[in-house]
Amino acid sequence: MLRSGASCHEARMTAIAFRALACALTASLLASCATVSPESRLRAGLVEAGLSPRMAGCMAERMVDRLSLAQLRRLQSLASLRKSHMGEMSVDRFLYKVRALEDPEIFLVTSKAAINCAL
Repeated sequence: MLRSGASCHEARMTAIAFRALACALTASLLASCATVSPESRLRAGLVEAGLSPRMAGCMAERMVDRLSLAQLRRLQSLASLRKSHMGEMSVDRFLYKVRALEDPEIFLVTSKAAINCAL
């Protein structure tokens, strides 16, 4: 009789451990869904700056792995440009603004992405 009580206790402990694992897995999956990737943030920032969604998506895909997070943050500052210029911004005007950041690597990566995506 003592033995069956131990089995019941073990079964309860296993069920509790399984529930805890399921809760932890669910929380982890929800957290990963809430996190926005650097590429999607860059794409959104480029669209907000005035580039077309197609051009922004193409450029973000090419740029995100070639720039550091600090450089990507500097590019975010260009998103405020659209507030002063309504409508789509031309790529050459956008590159002019990127050059004003005075970071040769950002300009090189951005201009290469723009050229490749324009073709």
